Amino acid sequence: MYITCMDPASTPPLDPQESRAFNRWLRKAALVTGIGITPEERQRDNEEQRHRQCEKWKTEIMNYSQFYLIIMPRCPSIVFMLKHLRLSGCPVPPSNIVCAPCDLTRSGGFHPAGAIVLCQGHFGDKKHMEDTLTHELIHMYDHCKFNVDWHNLRHHACSEIRANSLSGDCRYMRELGRGFVSFSKQHQACVRRRAVLSVIANPNCPDKASAERAVNEVWESCFNDTRPFDEIY
Repeated sequence: MYITCMDPASTPPLDPQESRAFNRWLRKAALVTGIGITPEERQRDNEEQRHRQCEKWKTEIMNYSQFYLIIMPRCPSIVFMLKHLRLSGCPVPPSNIVCAPCDLTRSGGFHPAGAIVLCQGHFGDKKHMEDTLTHELIHMYDHCKFNVDWHNLRHHACSEIRANSLSGDCRYMRELGRGFVSFSKQHQACVRRRAVLSVIANPNCPDKASAERAVNEVWESCFNDTRPFDEIY
């Protein structure tokens, strides 16, 4: 077998579009094999992929919600919450809901300034993202409607009870996936456990006992408060 090497000067130049496609292919091959890239470059590419997936799911969830708002009398939870935030004088533009990298302890977060973070790469599916966004929108609603003082453990506990109860975070299958199985008052147990964990993370909370006491003190009134929903979602 004979291999003939072509003179580079005689090789026709690639079309600019073909050249860009070829470079993208080379880049993809390098990322897959790890050849020719640094660990930092691979980490950056992974974060970019997570960000694109998060933004894609966020857009699909919002479009899905808008579509079903038209054809169904009962709004999906996200559109419902956005509507009631707007009616309460606290509209939430899409730009205030952002995808960003987070630590491994959470899937979303709310900032009192009016922003919500969706933790890219932390969602198993779009339903998980939808529940997380609903959870954070409930915090935003409480902050807008009831002037929550997030440094006050009882205030914080109340909003966490409501957000965990109303968002879908404590559905049976979600709890089963976390390894918690209960056939008696499963929903209440989940809401209480997750509320305590959130309050423990409050910088003003000295210990677990204080978090549990705050949750217990507001439990009855806050668990039964389903506003703006008519019932537990």
